[in-house]
Amino acid sequence: MSVAEHLRLKDSGITIFRENGGNNSTKYNWRRKMSSHPDWYNNVYTHSWDYKAQTIAGHFPDAQAIFGLQLIGKSAKTNQHNFNDWGYNQSKWWDGVHQNLAGSGIVNPSGGGLALAEGNPELYLMDWPADSTVEIFDLWFGENGLGLDQNQFAYWCMDNEPSIWEGTHDDIAKESDTAEDYFQKYLKVAKAARAKFPAIKLIGPILANEWQWYNWHNKRVAYKGETYSTLEYFILRIGEEQKATGIRLLDVLAIHFYPGNTNVFEVVQFHRVFFDQSYHYPDANGVKTINGGWDNSITTEYIFKRALGWMEKHIGEDHKVGLGMTETGVNITDQNGVAVWYASTLGEFMKYNVEIFTPWSWQPAMWEVVNVFTGLSYDTYYDAVSNNEELVSAYTTADLAKAKVTSILVNRSTESAQDVILNMEGRYVDKGSVKAYQLSNLGREETFKSDIDNALIETNVKSSSSAITITMPPLSVVAITFNTSTEVLTGFQAPFRSNTFRVYPSPCQSGFLTIEYDDVQAKHISLFSADGKEIRYIANPSHEIDLRHLAPGLYFLHINSDKGTFAERILINY
Repeated sequence: MSVAEHLRLKDSGITIFRENGGNNSTKYNWRRKMSSHPDWYNNVYTHSWDYKAQTIAGHFPDAQAIFGLQLIGKSAKTNQHNFNDWGYNQSKWWDGVHQNLAGSGIVNPSGGGLALAEGNPELYLMDWPADSTVEIFDLWFGENGLGLDQNQFAYWCMDNEPSIWEGTHDDIAKESDTAEDYFQKYLKVAKAARAKFPAIKLIGPILANEWQWYNWHNKRVAYKGETYSTLEYFILRIGEEQKATGIRLLDVLAIHFYPGNTNVFEVVQFHRVFFDQSYHYPDANGVKTINGGWDNSITTEYIFKRALGWMEKHIGEDHKVGLGMTETGVNITDQNGVAVWYASTLGEFMKYNVEIFTPWSWQPAMWEVVNVFTGLSYDTYYDAVSNNEELVSAYTTADLAKAKVTSILVNRSTESAQDVILNMEGRYVDKGSVKAYQLSNLGREETFKSDIDNALIETNVKSSSSAITITMPPLSVVAITFNTSTEVLTGFQAPFRSNTFRVYPSPCQSGFLTIEYDDVQAKHISLFSADGKEIRYIANPSHEIDLRHLAPGLYFLHINSDKGTFAERILINY
């Protein structure tokens, strides 16, 4: 790592590194420090996780690092039976690199994934049961081991590649494997890992993309007379096994997401795929099979919200399983669009307490964005809702002890500047103007080099005793930072309040709340506590809501309608 690269990583504020890689970790042998690479003839190459882990521990002692546990039952044994790719074509890429040629296979010069004769995996692989996989903990954390800190290396991915790419590792993982075959492999390793490392954070099942969230080898999973989407089936089986054994088998439910869309206007909305029940994802396919068959009318994903519901149903309301996105990327190169997509996703995941977010592909604008979030945001999240969330969102955090607030705004419009009013429920200490840090008009080249050498433009924006106003350029990210009186931190919203709905009485003393609508249709209502946590979800709401079960205090009502999402502040005082 160069000095410049180290400085960029350090100053960006990244706090978690996913180091096990993708399908190259499936057959990783930590004893011999080598792995079989399915995207390059299954050839075996040397690779050291020990070196990676020690480098992170030495240079980034406060960061978390993610490595992986192998489930497939085989690992690399030797590189003595590699296909001679240099002799064949000087190791250039061609469409035959997926042929299984390690182990004396015969190349098919016509290309494609099938060799004229498959190599013998017994020549380059060895048995690798669950015990072998988890013994890496002895090397890293044991009495005579490397001396690594368990707390820094608590997260471990349960390797998923054989379950998601039907042609990957097809030298030993066959398409005929069932979802239960995969789950049994997961179960053996998860039990062994928990026994040897009780504080481990197990990450799974990491299904690779929208279609595979719902389908196992192109169809739903049959189990005990019912059929399930792949993700619900996995959650169901986790719940059954945890109840049967008393062993915790999942800590972070994670997925991958690789949208193929190249339209910037649509890509900047992809943060809505995970929780937004009103968002119609243009590339939805797998979700159309969620009820069996094929239903073109189902185009709303909200995959993480679905997963939370499945975990409450099959594991229990107190499941304590976090959410994670361990691989993703977008196919646009407009760095302003990339910045807005990444900021929107980071903000949405911050809002819903997503535990892990580690993109796979990385573009220049992402350095700038992650630096804004890590450098300017705080630990306590406060919900803020605009009158048009499709275009403008505010992701607001506060440091309660220091009475400091940062609101990170995104303008998703590809063409229009947006005049934003950040309304506050109280008074500032800062009056007249506050600091703003803007990302816009980014080019294709890398601009983030350090905290003091980057593309952030510092400006002052107007403020009064109750509002901040700013004009945001198209496809821009702006962080507004200010000091505030503690009264504000009991709740505030941004950028706009709604006159479309009338919500009364407030203060509510009877426990019953009335909502009147003006020429709009309410789709659902979410009720949030003062610290931004969703505590109730109401589908197809009526005009009267019973809140008698809630303790006195401040709450926020978010009304999702056919004309946008609106927010109201509710005080319950019996």
